Amino acid sequence: MPPTAFHHMQVTVTDLERSRAFYGGFLGLLEMPRPEFPFPGAWFQLAGGQELHIVRVTNANWQPPKTLEIYETHIALRVHSFQWALDRLHAAGFHEDLPDDHDLKIVIKRNSPTGYPQVYFFDPDRHMVEWNAAVLD
Repeated sequence: MPPTAFHHMQVTVTDLERSRAFYGGFLGLLEMPRPEFPFPGAWFQLAGGQELHIVRVTNANWQPPKTLEIYETHIALRVHSFQWALDRLHAAGFHEDLPDDHDLKIVIKRNSPTGYPQVYFFDPDRHMVEWNAAVLD
């Protein structure tokens, strides 16, 4: 039988509190209870029972990308307003005119082939995040 749902994604972080502030504070995800594991982490609730897990592990295999390349692995989250997303990113210091290797670089696709607007940016450990909206406002 095929899988019935997407359940969670886990990302490795270097500073748990910094990432908790980013995912819970900046992105606005609701933190949820996490079982006792022998390594630090946090779980965040998404719509439909889906979850995002962040963990700090010693000597992680994951390596951050050198540049923001939108066709690479990323976490995509739907937002209620594309303009809100851009305003929030700009207010936090993210900008589209920064060099491709800058931590605060964003890539904006207002008229994406997907049919919905998208903006790409890095989390504090350079995991790529996409915010998209149903329509361009």
